[in-house]
Amino acid sequence: MIIFVRHGEAAAGWGSHPDPGLSETGRSQAEAVAETLMQHKPKRILSSPMQRCQDTAAPLARSLNLETVLEPDVSEIPTPAGIADRVSWLRGLMSGDWADAPDIVLDWRHRLLQRLTQLQDDTVVFSHFVAINAIVGAVEGRVDVTVFRPDHCSMTLLRPGPGQPELVARGNEAGTRIL
Repeated sequence: MIIFVRHGEAAAGWGSHPDPGLSETGRSQAEAVAETLMQHKPKRILSSPMQRCQDTAAPLARSLNLETVLEPDVSEIPTPAGIADRVSWLRGLMSGDWADAPDIVLDWRHRLLQRLTQLQDDTVVFSHFVAINAIVGAVEGRVDVTVFRPDHCSMTLLRPGPGQPELVARGNEAGTRIL
């Protein structure tokens, strides 16, 4: 199984800090998801380089005595140059289709999906809302950027296979809307 985990609740609000760690709630979520993930007996842990993902991965890595490998290809969606208001830009992108995304975002998505095909069984990946949506949307053949709203520390399960992995289960959805 390949398991994509959305990071825990961040210490800073959406768009107000470039790379926040976890809030107290986020740290509790990270501990709880680590306990659940232990049942899957992962052999590898990958994380976005963003602090909130590294902090979410840390309890599992400690429990399993595994190194967390930082993987830039599963990181946060990039912001095109010249965007003054990332929050507004991202809201617009997330309510649209991939066909409307700028090249820098399409290149990021391509690298993410390419990396997905290279992941081995028994891997946990700590990543982000839009990245997990890009993966689920691609596997389901969807063109919309947001196909579901993964909650903090939700686990999206994929089964590796030839070519593109198979979606086993989407993670739990957030009770509130981000858009």
